[in-house]
Amino acid sequence: MKIINENIKDGRFKRSYLICGEEDYLRRQYKGKLKDAITGGDDMNYSYYEGKGINTKEVIDVCETLPFFAERRLVVMEDTGFFKGACDDVFVDYIRNIPEYLTILFVEGEVDKRSKMYKAVSQNGYVSEMKIQEDAVLKKWIMSLLVSEKKKMDGRTLQTFLEYAGSSMDNIKGELEKLFCYTMGREEITEEDVKIICTVTTENKIFDMVSAVAMKKQKEALNLYYDLLTLKEPPMRILYLLSRQFNLILQVKELLAEGYSSATIAKKMGVQGFIVTKCQNQAGFFTSAQLRKALEECASFEEAVKTGRLEDKMCVELIIIKYSQRQEKKNEK
Repeated sequence: MKIINENIKDGRFKRSYLICGEEDYLRRQYKGKLKDAITGGDDMNYSYYEGKGINTKEVIDVCETLPFFAERRLVVMEDTGFFKGACDDVFVDYIRNIPEYLTILFVEGEVDKRSKMYKAVSQNGYVSEMKIQEDAVLKKWIMSLLVSEKKKMDGRTLQTFLEYAGSSMDNIKGELEKLFCYTMGREEITEEDVKIICTVTTENKIFDMVSAVAMKKQKEALNLYYDLLTLKEPPMRILYLLSRQFNLILQVKELLAEGYSSATIAKKMGVQGFIVTKCQNQAGFFTSAQLRKALEECASFEEAVKTGRLEDKMCVELIIIKYSQRQEKKNEK
């Protein structure tokens, strides 16, 4: 991001950019920043392509057209799949030899860093990966949004808000806008406001469900699962998130055993600090062997659903029931 900002400030642009990563909000923001900086709001020398199946010969023909009354031509290509699957060699070669008057901007969610296209852009242009932002960055951003609306939120309320809203900047902005409307006419946003207005993300509901499983509160865990089904969450997505949570707990558990601090673990894993804290609390209820077994069973159940041997709703129930079951203590003789 720093390089892109410098390029925009200096007006000296690369011939190719790849903006990728999990954070949709930042991908969208920086796509817009580059477009505005290069075109100056004039779409005469701007072309946009989206989706798979793009005719690369047609794109090259457009790219070969000199800019009209401008220094540069901009071509934006979004969600092409070129960075995950095959892309024809002619276009890859073109990316390695882009004319001086041209900038090609690729915007992709997921990429394979081993792909020819990724290597071509990284070697001849610039790759900016928009990752999920750390706690400190998100808090600073939230505070700037609060200031712009002449609102205040204390540290405890801010932490509660993040736990509700999650790490998606789009979701955070949406939840803040709800709070701004709800608290219209007063400056302070309270923790109670957050609890009344903000919607808990599915990921956080999964946290609560795993906590209930860990503490052997089977009825509570199942009720949370049924709540997610009522909210139209597909069972297979719930299974994926459940598996992801077991994996996060396992990683935190192992890194703690190696002596890493919570802050270092959050940075190494690329997750928010409060997620590490929650995983740390849950880790004490499982052994590493149990977590690995749970991951194996999640994968096994997913395969069983895909092959028609098991119904999707039931497979998640079975995982919850098994790992939330209290172990009967054996009588000592």
